[in-house]
Amino acid sequence: MIPVGFDYARPDSVDAALALLAEHGEDATLLAGGHSLLPVMKLRLAAPELVIDIGKLAELQYVRVDGDEVVIGAGTRHRTIETSDVLAAECPLLPAVARTVGDPQVRHRGTLGGSLAHADPASDLPAAVLALGGTVVLRSPRGERQVPITGFYTGVFSSVKEPDELIVEVRVPRTGGAGWAYEKFTRRANDWAIVGVAVVDGRVGLVNMGSTPLRASQTEAALADGASIEDAAALADQGTEPPTDLGATAEYRRHLARVLTRRALTTAANG
Repeated sequence: MIPVGFDYARPDSVDAALALLAEHGEDATLLAGGHSLLPVMKLRLAAPELVIDIGKLAELQYVRVDGDEVVIGAGTRHRTIETSDVLAAECPLLPAVARTVGDPQVRHRGTLGGSLAHADPASDLPAAVLALGGTVVLRSPRGERQVPITGFYTGVFSSVKEPDELIVEVRVPRTGGAGWAYEKFTRRANDWAIVGVAVVDGRVGLVNMGSTPLRASQTEAALADGASIEDAAALADQGTEPPTDLGATAEYRRHLARVLTRRALTTAANG
């Protein structure tokens, strides 16, 4: 299908983009890589009057160490995350997860900020940032605020981000040598995950097990209390509400969550 007509702007700075968002409000939307936005526009599930292209803003594209954290610009491409020496050394879970996103074309265009902003519970990187205990940095004409990823998502394709706010960076702890793993079950290599599990340093993020990216809180609590991997993984689906769709039934997703969590915890423990 063809999207409804819209105006297009390519601001030359973050401040200019924020000014456009403030002026147009909910009638405007941001374009970074476009792999999330353009399909929903073609299906006419979204019909913004103004598309603000921030995909070429260099000030949003960086990876650097800042104290105990790695700071990643929201416009950083999946491919950059995948190949970053800084992330390989300081936060290896993220490059490993980025490597599983779509195909090379998607990874060369898609951005970390776009993936988080889209708020798709079937997306890989939000669950990875959740497992890492990361923080989303939002900026608007009113100032800047930091939102822990655990409080960022509110439902399917929705978050606490306001219409005049832009994700400018993501901050994640430097995990160094902590054990980590990512397990993803798909029908085909380039598909969205039927279920995915990201594990790092005793934290467990779940993909496609509810209306938002989730932490397997009961598994984490069991591990903290000294439970075995087998026993802790058996609790991975507790407190979740997985969907039933063409990919799998809810019960099958529960089974996958338990199996993949056991595999990921085992890999992390042996890593």
